[in-house]
Amino acid sequence: MPETESSDHAALVMMLAYVEAECRRLGAEAAAKHAAIAAALVPALAQRRTLAGAALH
Repeated sequence: MPETESSDHAALVMMLAYVEAECRRLGAEAAAKHAAIAAALVPALAQRRTLAGAALH
């Protein structure tokens, strides 16, 4: 994975963590859980994309 993509994924996970925290602070537990799930899926999506790219070459 190129360094830029890695940085993009890290930034996305950080933003989702912030969204999760703010949702919890506001009492929106369901929204917080969705943000947490999305953050957990980012590395898996990155890996799937890398594997798909490798299959194309």
